[in-house]
Amino acid sequence: MSKEILRKKLINLRRVNFSDQSISFSRFKNLLNKLNIKKNQNIGGYYPINCEIGTLEILEKLERDKFKISLPVTKKNNLMDFYQWSFKQSLNISNQGIPEPFTIKKVFPDILLVPLVGFDKKKFRLGYGGGFYDRYIARVFKFKKVITVGLAFSFQELKTVPRNKFDQKLDIILTDKGIIK
Repeated sequence: MSKEILRKKLINLRRVNFSDQSISFSRFKNLLNKLNIKKNQNIGGYYPINCEIGTLEILEKLERDKFKISLPVTKKNNLMDFYQWSFKQSLNISNQGIPEPFTIKKVFPDILLVPLVGFDKKKFRLGYGGGFYDRYIARVFKFKKVITVGLAFSFQELKTVPRNKFDQKLDIILTDKGIIK
C-alpha cells in the first residue's frame, strides 16, 4: 500500500476513534528515568494537531520539573528549527495553522518528541509527507546525538512502513500500550 493511502487511512481512523488522548506523564517520566535523562535537558516537543497523541500535559510538567522546552517552527523548503518556549509565552499560528513559538532563541533538543501517522517494529515512521522531521533529524545528527522518541497510538503500528533513502529511523516509539526499543 502506498504511503499516501496508508496516511489517509490512519489519520481518518485516529480522528474517528482517538481524538484528544495523550500518553500519561508518569509513563513518559519512566522512559526518561530508564534513559537516565536529567533535568535541564532540552525537550523538543510538538503542538498536537489532527488528533495526534497529546503532548501538552507532558511538556507542561517537564517545564515545572526544570526541563527546557522547545517547539518547531517550519520554514521554506520543508525545513524546520526548534525554538525555546515556555507555557508562559504566547504562540504564533503558522501558515499551516500550527501553533509555533516566536523565533527568539534557536535550540537543538537533547530529546526530540516526534509525531507520527504510522510506525513499524523497526522504528521507521510514516509522517504527513512533508519530510520536515526527517530533514531535521538528518541535519542535526551531523553534529549532535539527539534521542528521538515517536509518540503514537498502538493501532498505528504497521507491518512495514514504506520508506525511501531519506526516511530516518527513530530511537524509541512510546505508545499508549508500551515502549518499542
